[in-house]
Amino acid sequence: MATENSSSVSEFILAGLTDQPGLRIPLFFLFLGFYVVTVVGNLGLMMLIGLDSHLHIPMYFFLLNLSFIDFSYSTTLTPKMLVGFVSKKNTISYAGCMTQFFFFCFFVFSESYILSAMAYDRYVAICKPLLYTVTMSPQMCLFLLWGVYGMGVFGAVAHMVNLMFITFCSDNLINHYMCDIIPLLELSCNSSYVHLLVVFIVVTIGIGVPIVTIFISYGFILSSIFHISSIEGRSKAFSTCSSHIIVVSLFFGSGAFMYLKPPSILPLDQGKVSSIFYTAVVPMFNPLIYSLRNKDVKIALKKTLSRKIFS
Repeated sequence: MATENSSSVSEFILAGLTDQPGLRIPLFFLFLGFYVVTVVGNLGLMMLIGLDSHLHIPMYFFLLNLSFIDFSYSTTLTPKMLVGFVSKKNTISYAGCMTQFFFFCFFVFSESYILSAMAYDRYVAICKPLLYTVTMSPQMCLFLLWGVYGMGVFGAVAHMVNLMFITFCSDNLINHYMCDIIPLLELSCNSSYVHLLVVFIVVTIGIGVPIVTIFISYGFILSSIFHISSIEGRSKAFSTCSSHIIVVSLFFGSGAFMYLKPPSILPLDQGKVSSIFYTAVVPMFNPLIYSLRNKDVKIALKKTLSRKIFS
């Protein structure tokens, strides 16, 4: 149905991040730097967790998957954005646009739910430490991971089904640097309030449910921390959660700002700036946050580097 509805459009033109020629080359090198740091940081963290046996615990199992998701959805979007900075007309085929959008949705939804799984892991570690090994068994971790990627599939398919019922006519200029649901709906000939409502419902499931899970988890965590008598114990408990709290705030804050406001309140040009934050900046910062603020990761990195140097 999607092919029939959109038969008048075989390709789209991506407007890009800016229409000012003087900014294109500086922005190209800026985002190329972001992408290099993202790739090196996330692949490096994945390799480090895989190589160090001390990091083979549930917390780092989820962190490895977070790095994989960050690397993947940054790779889904950034190379095409970089092409847009150095080409006169940045075109993308209809099939390429839908493919990019599908994987973007899949990885963003997966990130939302991997962050909620990490919050649950911290809840069990702090609130039920004696049952941690039993509760967060390998089977339980795999079950949670299946749920994470299952919700990724749900989010991507739900948005794609929504797009099946809209028609693209002669206008094919997407006012964005990527194929995203809001600019695609604005470009269509027959999008209605129902389509926007579906977007709001799907995004609420993708953002709202994980946020509620995270808030409940941290509510119990804070309650447990305040019952710890020693200052050192409280400090240690807070430190194990601080990196996750920063990452959650950056990701959900920028995502909610982009998608959970009506277009009349947040114009697309401002939305593009907001989306840059969670598509380019957040994936770059995540491995840095977990590396610089995590004692276990820093120790593992020093061990790995010393082994490489001496070998």
